[in-house]
Order: sequence, then structure tokens, then C-alpha cells
Amino acid sequence: MDTLSTNVEVRRNSVEPSLRCIPKSQPSDSKVSANGLGYPPTQTLDSSAPTTNGAAAKSSESLPPLTARQKRLARIQFIALCWTLFVAGWNDGTTGPLLPRIQEVYGVNFAVVSLIFVFACVGFISGAVSNMWLTERLGFGKTLVLGSCCQIIAYAIQCSAPPFPAFVFAYVINGAGIAVQDAQANGFVAVLKHHAEAKMGVLHAAYGLGAFASPLVATQFAQLPRWSFHYLVSLGVSVLNTIVLIGVFRFQNQDGESFVWNLREVVPEHATVDEATFKQVLRTRAVHLLAFFIFVYVGVEVTIGGWIVTFIIQERQGGPSSGYISSGFFGGLTVGRVILLWVNKMVGERRVLFIYALLSIGLEFVVWFVPSLVGNAIAVSIVGVLLGPMYPIAMNQASRILPRWILTGSIGWIAGFGQAGSAVLPFMTGAIAERHGIHSLQPL
Repeated sequence: MDTLSTNVEVRRNSVEPSLRCIPKSQPSDSKVSANGLGYPPTQTLDSSAPTTNGAAAKSSESLPPLTARQKRLARIQFIALCWTLFVAGWNDGTTGPLLPRIQEVYGVNFAVVSLIFVFACVGFISGAVSNMWLTERLGFGKTLVLGSCCQIIAYAIQCSAPPFPAFVFAYVINGAGIAVQDAQANGFVAVLKHHAEAKMGVLHAAYGLGAFASPLVATQFAQLPRWSFHYLVSLGVSVLNTIVLIGVFRFQNQDGESFVWNLREVVPEHATVDEATFKQVLRTRAVHLLAFFIFVYVGVEVTIGGWIVTFIIQERQGGPSSGYISSGFFGGLTVGRVILLWVNKMVGERRVLFIYALLSIGLEFVVWFVPSLVGNAIAVSIVGVLLGPMYPIAMNQASRILPRWILTGSIGWIAGFGQAGSAVLPFMTGAIAERHGIHSLQPL
């Protein structure tokens, strides 16, 4: 018996050190997890991945607590990214109230004015594809600033109400800039060690707040002779965004010492060029599933926010102030991403998505069949509340199921590809509306 006990003790001591080496962020059954993510059976998460994450976490735990200055710096950096998402929401919320005026000024029909969304789609896809390449060569801080500069260029073109081809081409530049910033901000927050889920919700609440604020301004400019001066306001917002990003991040990389040692956050491991290729990201099945979900979600969100104003004016005889309904919808997004955090946690993030979707469908039937201006406005706002939590929930799931060493690149692709949905579905709506009328919005 003594010999048997000694052998068991020796075996246990030899196994435990290897178990302690498994990173906490990865499941111990690595083969099953790898196959669930779409990797070949021979490739496992613990054998093919860099192990710097475990070392970083271990060294972070041994460091002294954060100082007051470091905590303040962490808050400032997060607020700066929230402002960046605010500007992205500002851009998306602008289109709806201005669409009827753009049609009137340029004398174009539904199909032609929908080219706005097509050109924006080209920009979003371009930004998503180039994001990983830019991050490898320029780093986090410089890539963010480059994206914000693209927005400045776009608004500088649009504020003078140029000919229609130049006006819509500016959406390519703008879309690329938004896609890059969106990818970088989501990737930054998704890998944070402390309260990542709550911060992701707040980050996208800032997007909703921007989308809520811009229709309040755009609706006023849509009734003025100098309607394009709204883009001067957008230009000022973008210039401020660039100044904030330069002042806060100072062109630094996310995996630099200032982020690791000052903030004690788990940032993505520094990947070599071979590890950051599209092949590693695009062969992961979960990336494509999440990208398609975000594609449809963002498409639905921007379609409702963009075309609901035209629908209310033509189908419900709304007046010039109908643009405020778009504010109600995007304001609902903001509210939903904050006040429903406890519901998401209590019910479960994946299960609650189905509940929100079914309720949203029911409210869309109300907008479709109930010819009430006030009733439609209220229903659209509640739809915004219910749709709001979906985007941050999807990003939180991505941070849980995707390997750390491809997480930033994957989220960049998911966010960028998803932004393309904000162009494809609204364009489909405009093309169908040209033939069948804007009442086709609700069935679609």
C-alpha cells in the first residue's frame, strides 16, 4: 500500500505542473474547442498558439495595484474610444433625415439615391480588408488616426454639395475610415481583462448616442437652403475626434509597454506576419458565422434608421419633423445597450437574443399594419431598444470563443464585414421601393 500511494503521489505531482500551464482563457479540452471553431482536427489551440498570454497574465498579477493616475489613464482611453464610436453613430444617423432632401436636390429616384449605400459598402469592405494589414505596419494608434482622417476628407468633400458622383464617392472614403476605427475600438475593448462585457455595452451605447444626436441636427438642416452645411458640423466632430485620438493614444501600439504596464490589461499577443495572415482568420468558421450575423444585424439597424423617415412621410403623412423618429430609433439603441445589461446577464446572452428578435418582429408588424403616426413612432423606438444589445453581445461572444492570438484580427473582420450590411440591405430597400413603393420597407 505504501508503494502504491507513493506511485500515485509521484504521478499526480508530475501532472499538476502541466495542468497549471494551461492558460485560463482556453479550455483544457483543446481538441474539442479547436474543432468547434472550425480548425482541422490535428490543430489544437494549446499546441499552435503563442503562450505569451499566460505569461502576461501571470506577470500582471504579480504587479502592484493600479495607481490613481493609471486608473485615470485607463478611463480616458476608454472614453476616447467611446467618442470614436459616437462619431460613427453620428454618421449613420445622418442619412435618414437627409435622404428626401438629397433626392429633391439631385433629382434622383430611390434606386439612384441608394447608390449612397453601395459606395459606403465599398468603403466598409475596403476598410475591413485593409485593417489587419494596416495594423501590422502602422500599429493601433496610427491606424485609428488614419481612419479618422478619412472621415475628415469625406466630410470636406460633401459639405459643398458637389455633383452627385463626387458626393456619393465620398462615402467610400468615409466608410473605409469608419470600418477601420470600428474594428480597432472593438478589438481593444474585447480583450480587456476588467469588465469587458459592460464596457462593450457602454462602447456601443456611445454609438447609439451619436446616431440619436445627428438626426436632431440633420432634420433642421434638411429644411434649410444650405442643407449640405450639416456636413460642416460632421467635419468639426471628426476633427475633434482626430485631435482626441492623437492626444490620448499618441500613435502608440496596443501591445506596447504603456498599455501592458500602465493598465494591467490582457492585450492580444504580438503576432508575427505569418500568424496575422488572412488565412488564419478566414479559415475559422466561427468568424464567418459571427460576421454574417453582424452583417444582417447592422443592415437591419441602418435600414430602419435610414428609410423609416421616408416611410413615415409617404405612408403616414408625416411632416418635416419626421426625421425625429430616426432619433427615437437610434436613441432606443442607446437605452437598450445600457438598461438591458442586467436582463442579458439574468436570462443568458444567447437565449435573450431570440426573445429580443421575436419581440422586434411583432413590433414591425404593428408598424406595418397599424396606420398611426404616433403608434408607429413608439413602436420603432421600442424596436431600437430591443435591437440595441445584440451587437455588443455578439462581440462579447467573439471574445469568449475565438483564440486570443487571432481575436483582434477576427473582430476587425467581423466589424468591417458587418458594416457592409449597413450598405447592402438599405440599397436593396431602395431598389425594391423604386418598383413597389416605400411600403415594401416593413416586409423586407
